[in-house]
Amino acid sequence: MLDLSVIILTYNEEIHIRRCLEKITPIAKDIFIIDSFSTDRTLEITKEYDKVKILQHQWPGNQATQFNWALRYLNIQTQWVLRLDADEYLLPELIEELQRKLPSMSEDVNGIIFNRRHIFMDKWMKRGIYPVKLLRVFRYGKGMCEQRLMDEHIQLTEGRAVEFDHDFCDHNLNNLSWFCHKHVNYAIREAVDLLDIELDLTGAAESDENKQISKQAQKKRMKKHQYAKQPLFWRSFAYFCYRYFLKGACLDGKIGFIWTFLQGWWYRTLVDAKIFEIKRICGNDKDKIRSYLKAQYNISLDCMN
Repeated sequence: MLDLSVIILTYNEEIHIRRCLEKITPIAKDIFIIDSFSTDRTLEITKEYDKVKILQHQWPGNQATQFNWALRYLNIQTQWVLRLDADEYLLPELIEELQRKLPSMSEDVNGIIFNRRHIFMDKWMKRGIYPVKLLRVFRYGKGMCEQRLMDEHIQLTEGRAVEFDHDFCDHNLNNLSWFCHKHVNYAIREAVDLLDIELDLTGAAESDENKQISKQAQKKRMKKHQYAKQPLFWRSFAYFCYRYFLKGACLDGKIGFIWTFLQGWWYRTLVDAKIFEIKRICGNDKDKIRSYLKAQYNISLDCMN
């Protein structure tokens, strides 16, 4: 048994939560479900596991705020914390690596980075963006989720992080309609994130370059800053070509095309269309944009400062 607490945010995850819990309950000391008042069988399933503690908290609009609320209010008694989504699970090789390395981790190491592999339509997307390296385990009190609408990462407050060799999976079992609808909802938040990079809507003083997130996350964030400077619509097409041809997603067959087209071109074009719509109405007036976002999408940027 590892000295490890797991925090899982849920809302209507009945098709995923059992798979997630079956993988993690044998090795974790405590598991916390932070549920946003699910209406399906999510809570019924989680109550089958004695180790799982359930708290319900109204969804605040983004994962960062919800996760940081959990860190503040949970009675965490372990040395380490793992952030995990309900549609994610650890592979056996990663579980073995955790069991072998975590108990003897050097005291100056406060974070652990995993490789994430995407499973789409039950197929591993081996090319295009793999591996995505994410800091998912941290010493309690030494990390928190950076406050962003999108692309949020665990940020260390001190110490260093090390990379593990093996993978965890992001394997959502919902259908394509659900996948597309999710990305429609994501698009406005991604649009706001890009507008913030371009116009500094939040006035945040801290630079992304100074955050203690994984090196790959920092590199990806800096690429996002460069992406934000490119022309609307052209950049989404270029991004698709980069992933599909240069990064080899074309070798992943029809499913690889669907994944890269939807996630790498269609979604990115929708994000640009949202930005185009906002700028057509508000121009580059930051106050008008903030008011528009609040009125049309109920997005407040006050919590992002």
